[in-house]
Amino acid sequence: MVDGLATAVTVVALALAAWALIEVLLGKAPRKPLLIGVAGLEILLVVQVVVAVVKLATDRTPDELATFLGYLIASLIILPVGYFWAWSEKNRSATAVVGVACLVIPVLVLRMNQVWDGVGVA
Repeated sequence: MVDGLATAVTVVALALAAWALIEVLLGKAPRKPLLIGVAGLEILLVVQVVVAVVKLATDRTPDELATFLGYLIASLIILPVGYFWAWSEKNRSATAVVGVACLVIPVLVLRMNQVWDGVGVA
């Protein structure tokens, strides 16, 4: 995988998670700027998927291809689910959902990189 892209995705996701946590502590429903940030993160994830597909087609495939693809697909699905939940609920817990969804992304990116490199795969 591309380390710079993975780092960018991780940093943005953690920053959005921190923002969402602050909003939860202040008792606020998710507001438009936070949700725009989540949409921007999703765009980064789409770029990551395109890069991964190109690397799979031209470079090599990880030993655990199904696991890698599962993490890749999950990384695309988790944010839209959290986004639409937050957009429809409009309460403090919806902001927490956005924060949790953003916290899941770095874990998925880490696992994708580990599977790609063959680290920690049984």
